[in-house]
Amino acid sequence: MRTIQASEISKTVAELCKKACYVVTPDMRKAFEKAKETEVSSIGKEILGKLLQNADLAEKGVAPICQDTGMTVVFVELGQDVHIEGGYIEDAINEGVKNGYVDNYLRKSVVAEPLFERKNTTNNTPAVINTRIVPGDKLKITVAPKGFGSENKSVLKMLVPADGIEGVKKVFLETVKYAGPNSCPPMVIGVGIGGTMDKAALLAKQAAVRSVDSRNPDERYAKLEDELLELARQTGVGPQGLGGLNTAVKVNVEWYPTHIAGLPVAINVNCHAARHASAEL
Repeated sequence: MRTIQASEISKTVAELCKKACYVVTPDMRKAFEKAKETEVSSIGKEILGKLLQNADLAEKGVAPICQDTGMTVVFVELGQDVHIEGGYIEDAINEGVKNGYVDNYLRKSVVAEPLFERKNTTNNTPAVINTRIVPGDKLKITVAPKGFGSENKSVLKMLVPADGIEGVKKVFLETVKYAGPNSCPPMVIGVGIGGTMDKAALLAKQAAVRSVDSRNPDERYAKLEDELLELARQTGVGPQGLGGLNTAVKVNVEWYPTHIAGLPVAINVNCHAARHASAEL
């Protein structure tokens, strides 16, 4: 059994909030550079150059990658041999989010209640926390702030098995066209297939923060990732929706077993920032 202090979790989460909002990950930076080389639109090339310039300025601490610093999504992989001491883990995470956003002057975008009063919580809490219990004595935390220009364009569709792969592609293409310029392309798009309604949505969210250098280990799904990316490119939406080839730089697919009568499909759209940062305690 290994003990981790709740205060250490809070400190780590606060650091990850700042890093995620200020530092474009190396894989995304390379994706921008590759997209700039392959882009057929002169305006698209210029936009991709501006995104690289913006990434440089953000990393120097001039300002966050984007003014919408998102609702804080946190993925937790908690080793079953870890004991948290000094507080409840979700309280510790939310304390870290509060400190990370307040101390680093990140925009606070969370309202306490969604429908009636919609009063801002003033510290970007509570976070959306997804926890998995895993073997071992480590604690891995991934902070993935999610802006709603892209989140609002995400889609969940309960298909039936007869819809098959063509049904998945149809939902995907409709989603990309619906997202258009509002999702700040070039996008990273996560696709979740299978499970139940809620599981498909979680799979899509996890896929959206996967590295753009990664591929699904199942070759059938890796091929589907490539096919969906090509569909996105064919829409002509282009960088920032002004036309071109690079509507998306990567499509990641995750899947899970499902019911004999179902084929849930979720599409989670991520903007060009595709923010996330991880640490292991």
